[in-house]
Amino acid sequence: MKNLVPLLLLLLAGCNTVVSKEEMAGLDYGAKPTHWREDIRSYLSLRLNNPKEAVVEFPGGEPQKLYQRGTPVRDKQWGWGVCVWIKDKDKNGKDDYFPMTFVFRGEKMEFINGGPDDANVIGARYSRDQCERLGTPFIPL
Repeated sequence: MKNLVPLLLLLLAGCNTVVSKEEMAGLDYGAKPTHWREDIRSYLSLRLNNPKEAVVEFPGGEPQKLYQRGTPVRDKQWGWGVCVWIKDKDKNGKDDYFPMTFVFRGEKMEFINGGPDDANVIGARYSRDQCERLGTPFIPL
């Protein structure tokens, strides 16, 4: 197991996340979602440790088209991306501040990166990279 973590980090470091306009052009992103804030808040209300007191920020405003090339550890992701910054309490009651990204196609939530259900090095890397591409780089407190 200890050998697996460095290998995964090496694979992630080698992932090219630069996307060409040609790659993005031929995909169906669906209609821009309209109830995305409510859907995200509903999703988080079931997963955060302290959902009533958690701070959920949408620093980028409206969803934007997002494309993530497939890698050895995750399939290709595309749709309307939203970066979310969350401040919640961890299981020990300490503040935990982290980014998540949600990718919609139409009104359907297709991909979720980072956060409680994806709390690993890969999910954290995807959410940070996608937030940066959406124009809202995550800066921890």
